Amino acid sequence: MADLEAAKINHDNHLLLDQPCLRLPYELLRNNFRSVHYPFEWDSNAVKNAVKETANGLISGKTSAQDAVKSLDQMLGKMRGLKRKLAAAAEEEDRLYRQMDARVAHLRELANLNTVDDVKYEAWSRQRLDRLLVDYMLRHGYGSSAVALADERGMRDLVDIDTFATMSKIRQSLEKGSVQEALSWCNENKKELRKMQSNLEFMLRCQQYIEMMRTGSQTKMIDAINHAKKYITPFNDTYPVEVSHMAGLLAYRPDTKIEPYASLYSASRWQKLAETFSEAYLKLLNLPMTPLLHIALSSGLSALKTPACHSTPSSVQAQPEPEQSQHHINGANDGGDSATPTATPDAAAAQPQHHGTASLTTRICPVCSTELNELARSVRYAHHSKSRLLEHDLVLLPNGRVYGKARLEEYAAKSGLPQWQVKDLVTGEVFGVDGVRKVYVT
Repeated sequence: MADLEAAKINHDNHLLLDQPCLRLPYELLRNNFRSVHYPFEWDSNAVKNAVKETANGLISGKTSAQDAVKSLDQMLGKMRGLKRKLAAAAEEEDRLYRQMDARVAHLRELANLNTVDDVKYEAWSRQRLDRLLVDYMLRHGYGSSAVALADERGMRDLVDIDTFATMSKIRQSLEKGSVQEALSWCNENKKELRKMQSNLEFMLRCQQYIEMMRTGSQTKMIDAINHAKKYITPFNDTYPVEVSHMAGLLAYRPDTKIEPYASLYSASRWQKLAETFSEAYLKLLNLPMTPLLHIALSSGLSALKTPACHSTPSSVQAQPEPEQSQHHINGANDGGDSATPTATPDAAAAQPQHHGTASLTTRICPVCSTELNELARSVRYAHHSKSRLLEHDLVLLPNGRVYGKARLEEYAAKSGLPQWQVKDLVTGEVFGVDGVRKVYVT
């Protein structure tokens, strides 16, 4: 029964990881509507007013026929430009709806699966892993590799290549020392950034001011003062300390060693600006700051991690008895007296002196593997309110391994051993029953 429950798919937990997959198209649809809503309202009102003025002018005789024709030509030009904007927005909307349909169908496949033993689940989980890999590569600047993988797997509509390509383009421009593209993006999303209380635009304006001051030119310094009056001074109530630092920068040259002005002139500020932009961009679209691959990997490592996974070989070998593990397994002798705390199978497997090789643990436990051990070091231990996998009659063998007593007796009988002996299911070692100790789980 426990195995059936463990194999059952928890759809709610799966959807926690896949929320951004569904949420992003809705956010992009909202942004797409907003990008054309105000221009449409503005241009349509302007055309209506122009038509009204032209008609009134013709009726009153104040407007000649030639002026009326010119006015109509201007109105037609505005309407053609508005039509192009609406056509581009309609194409973007169709693309986003196509993405939504593909992603809903992808998640519907999961809803039709009940257990991880279903043959279709492996194919579905493989596709999700590919999505997570594409997400990781897009976030870290491997755009061409991400596109190649998405095209190879035929899942363009399941990943957000265009969204992250835009972010990567603006981020790279900041790393190269240009704020123009980032400021244009801030202007397009000014209202949302204000609601988020983001300081991105303020930092970009400050960087413009710093670059003007860096030149040391008298003309540029005058421009910098005018720039500060227009873009920096209005933030005095919100960022008083930063504004005072900008004012103090007038007295210091780029080669100063005095803080905080030396840091303000530092080239590392461009990298900080790039990181601030990335955070604002992802937050605006309700995307997590951490790659989804890291979230999934951390969850899996946390569920498997025990203190034994990071025990050093020297510390394990120095103990005459196996150490106590995260599972709080305590051993006692047959007489009921308390004994030295004992270890889980993972801790026992980490003791090479019993089996002649230290690679057994790394083959069994992913957390102990060479590739993931260091990565899992900072991952928290999972909270287990109860264990479904522990047998009720656990016993500890002299080699530190823990098994169910019934399983050991059944295996010993199949191996033709006498009743006073048991055999390790993994290593094949034979022990007397007088050396087996009862294990209590607390």
